[in-house]
Amino acid sequence: MSQDFTETIFGDDTEPRARTRREIHGRHAKPPRRGRRALAVLVAVALIGGAGYAAVRVLGPSVTGLFGGTGTEVDFPGPGEGEVAVQVAEGDTGEDIATTLRDAGVTRTRTAYLEAAATDPRSAAKIQPGTYTLLKGMRGLDAFAVLVDPANRVADRVTLREGLWKDETFARLSEGTGVKVAAYEKAARNTKAIGLPSAAGGDVEGWLFPSTYEFGENTSATAQLKKMVSLTVATLEDAGVPQDQWERTLTIASIVEGEVSGDADRAKVARVILNRLEGGPPSYGLLQMDSTVHYAAQQRGKAGTSDEQRASDSPYNTYKVAGLPPGPIGNPGKASIVAAANPEPGDWVFFVTVDPGTGETKFATTQAEHDRYVQEFQQWCSDHEGQC
Repeated sequence: MSQDFTETIFGDDTEPRARTRREIHGRHAKPPRRGRRALAVLVAVALIGGAGYAAVRVLGPSVTGLFGGTGTEVDFPGPGEGEVAVQVAEGDTGEDIATTLRDAGVTRTRTAYLEAAATDPRSAAKIQPGTYTLLKGMRGLDAFAVLVDPANRVADRVTLREGLWKDETFARLSEGTGVKVAAYEKAARNTKAIGLPSAAGGDVEGWLFPSTYEFGENTSATAQLKKMVSLTVATLEDAGVPQDQWERTLTIASIVEGEVSGDADRAKVARVILNRLEGGPPSYGLLQMDSTVHYAAQQRGKAGTSDEQRASDSPYNTYKVAGLPPGPIGNPGKASIVAAANPEPGDWVFFVTVDPGTGETKFATTQAEHDRYVQEFQQWCSDHEGQC
């Protein structure tokens, strides 16, 4: 760069002037102002370099060539091609997601996603766990747009209500996921693979925790059942139930689940069960619970039981067989498990749901009191033909 050029840029000595006598004759001429001009050159280079850098940032790699650099591209140009399933795990941070996308070939670099997420941190924080279908070679912004929309999750959502029997659970799972019932039945027999505790005696009844689940399209029946069993174990542990009491607690909890619908009555029903198990009068160890008879008959839809059902020789018929049934009669939820682990203090030995429509339940300590409540229930049955 010539001195004349820099002087023109910075306005230094640009106007013509007449030379002085000293300059004409060379007497006592001052040395050139090198320091000032050198500074001007440096400032000019810095400004031009800064302008070039800004151009590369704004205009992209096409400008890099003009300045002789090669650069490193952060992002793909998009839109991408070839579908790829990406799993966002529970608890994944933005850094985790960025790594997953880069490793899957969705984004060129982690930075591509992180810069996109930084444009909308509120939405980035709400990305839901699950499986998403994206393309290889996407722009970071486009990948981010897919992840922030929960509708893009590739998952089967299944809700399992409290109290379902295992066969009903398998049917509901199959309906929601498309996995055949036979696959769940087979998975249930592989007790080690699903993490079923030995206390269960090889039977998953009672251990399939009721909840709403979202399973990826490739989640196996074994993985699904394992998730449910693990949640049941966690609930028992949280309730402070000793491991050697897990099966017994689940059995009591399943009866509680089958007998009442209101949370306020669960701990009372658990107490009635324990009081009747003591073996003295008036129950002599007979629970006489309709829910166990319904399980034996595998019949739903009736509030009461028939004489024929109560005469059954099934070990689940607690009208004839004293003590707890051989195992859980359904899959109880958290509220019933907690109630079974922490029964309410009391001396009740009877209860009856006098209004199955509302769930109103009355408790008694004497046979006479209980008989009055039974009459209320029978009146309800008379008023609601076909429901008892």
